[in-house]
Amino acid sequence: MLSVLKNRVYRHLLAAQVVALTGTGLATVALGLLAFDLAGDAAGMVLGTALTIKMVAYVVIAPLAAAFAERLDRRKMLVVLDLVRAAVAVCLPFVTEVWQIYVLIFVLQSASAGFTPAFQATIPDVLTDEQDYTKALSLSRLAYDLESLISPALAAALLVFISFDSLFWGTSLGFAASALLVVSVALPSPKPTERRGIYDRTTRGIRIYLVTKRLRGLLALSWTAAAISSMVIVNTVVIVRADLGLSESAVAVALAGYGGGSMLAAFALPSLLNSFEDRSVMLAGATFGTVTMALAAGLFATIPMTLWGLAILWAGAGFGYSATLTPSGRLLTRTARPEDRPAVFAAQFTLSHACWLVLYPLAGWLMTTQGTELALTWMTVAALLGIGVAPLTWPRSTQKTVPDEHTDKP
Repeated sequence: MLSVLKNRVYRHLLAAQVVALTGTGLATVALGLLAFDLAGDAAGMVLGTALTIKMVAYVVIAPLAAAFAERLDRRKMLVVLDLVRAAVAVCLPFVTEVWQIYVLIFVLQSASAGFTPAFQATIPDVLTDEQDYTKALSLSRLAYDLESLISPALAAALLVFISFDSLFWGTSLGFAASALLVVSVALPSPKPTERRGIYDRTTRGIRIYLVTKRLRGLLALSWTAAAISSMVIVNTVVIVRADLGLSESAVAVALAGYGGGSMLAAFALPSLLNSFEDRSVMLAGATFGTVTMALAAGLFATIPMTLWGLAILWAGAGFGYSATLTPSGRLLTRTARPEDRPAVFAAQFTLSHACWLVLYPLAGWLMTTQGTELALTWMTVAALLGIGVAPLTWPRSTQKTVPDEHTDKP
């Protein structure tokens, strides 16, 4: 897997991703403490609103950013967006009102909505060999998982010496370092072959996405993955603190199980994808994660749950989640011509986050009103919907179709 690091451009891009993720992880911890400092017992409502604003920014801004991305130098665009994120992070320590959090989060996440799809679309242009690209996808997944494990520990260590608002300076440094790493290499910026209007450029990625069978299947599997992850991300703290009656550190243990399962899948995927079709691996991953959720519902209803039992269940959910979504970049790359990649990656970014926009609040509402067992049960049902739709919209015969099956339609 590490052989792709011999490519200097990719090595710098991966380093940029890692430092930006580390900064984001510090901001996540600091934002929770800032919300509590400003709102006290209502901090949960503040964070929930901030998360909703984040998802709205992702859904609305990503296709708009993609429309302009094909006309801009990709390296300059990424650097500017990194610097915008760094500037917003610098402002966060000076926040004194809750509404200011909402405004800054919208600006920050709007910049991320432009940055992330363009960054993701750059990797297949840098690593043109599919096996190398598959390894890069797994490394990217590992970077996300390691961030979820390391950033909270780093934040805890830093808080021994500094106040929580100083963590935002670390976030700003992370984005600034990311900008420096991006500007240090030359990036390919494919140009469109024809001039298009703003409406066509804004909607083209989603139109390509929705007329392509394998991508409609990917959207269904993204729904399943969102159902699995929403239950874990939104409700782990309630399960550990309220149901199990354990400490805050136990929450980190449970979430580490989820991250560990996802990392295990990232290590296994390059060899699995060499032996099996993407469709088979992704459907198997979605099924495995959903079965794990169903098993968790059954166990919670029948036996006393322990922390280590929950961590093991969450590891299974993390493995299924990662196996479902990590190969998605390969599908997007096969589907899109180079000039359309930013638009198609932005479409996946928008539509997958629209799934989370629905399922995050649903998971929280079910947990609050129905309890753990029924929340797990209904989120399992939601995950099953995606598994049921995916094979219907993504027939096996389309697995090896050339990228231009959509060409005459959008």
